[in-house]
Amino acid sequence: MEYPKHPLVGAAAVVRKIDEILLVKRARPPKAGYYSIPGGLVKLGERIGETAKREVLEETGLMVELEKLVDVVDNIVLDEKGKIRFHYVIVNFLARPVGGELKASSDILDVKWVRFDDLQNYQLTNTAKYLLKKLGFL
Repeated sequence: MEYPKHPLVGAAAVVRKIDEILLVKRARPPKAGYYSIPGGLVKLGERIGETAKREVLEETGLMVELEKLVDVVDNIVLDEKGKIRFHYVIVNFLARPVGGELKASSDILDVKWVRFDDLQNYQLTNTAKYLLKKLGFL
């Protein structure tokens, strides 16, 4: 949501499978065309962990189990006039796949497993880079 009246709360998950990370290519701003980790906004009455699991399932077709909380990140994007265009507070988890079939949703351009060694070859969002470095995957 552009130019929000207040910060929006979201949840995301770094999904790891042995030596690979699940990445999604964003179709919408902010950072459309960049690879990131799956996530989205919390629905009213939804617990933050449920949001992370739902968003991974909706965006990638995979069911996950959350392993631990990684970090809470502010994503604030200003426009050319210095006004806040986007402001998200994102609760990020580490997760592992437990079922489902990998398939990109209609609002994702691509979804794929990427080996740790290949992550530097992808145009990643700043938040994804930060989290993957913090976890030692990048």
